[in-house]
Amino acid sequence: MITKYRPFNDFENLVKNLQLFDEPFGRFFTEGGAAKPWTPAVDIHETENELVLRADVPDVKPEDIDVHFENGTLTLKGKREFEKKEESKGYHRIERNYGSFVRAFTMPDSVDPEKLGADYKNGVLTVTVGKKEVAKPRAVKVNVATT
Repeated sequence: MITKYRPFNDFENLVKNLQLFDEPFGRFFTEGGAAKPWTPAVDIHETENELVLRADVPDVKPEDIDVHFENGTLTLKGKREFEKKEESKGYHRIERNYGSFVRAFTMPDSVDPEKLGADYKNGVLTVTVGKKEVAKPRAVKVNVATT
């Protein structure tokens, strides 16, 4: 029987096996129960008059959210704090992420930073950016000179 010689086969298997432990043990040692950064999901859609961004930010207090527009970039910042209650017997599992977040979006030149608005309801931040009034094309009548 002929077998193909693979000198790194054992090494590849060792690396694959070690990667199985990366996730649970890596998180255990790096987080240590502390808050881990997170990124809220954002949907962006455009209407005739504005761009609308909707970000899922549950359990974030409105006073902990900052919406900033500068140099064509819309930035959303905020934080969700982990509230540890002393009377609880302890957590068995913590899967939600806590801490600060920052999302930045480059806006097209057609938006007007003066028409910026934000609303927070039921854990969803809605940011609207109005569009600039675009100059309408106009027709010019050409006068023909008769001589």
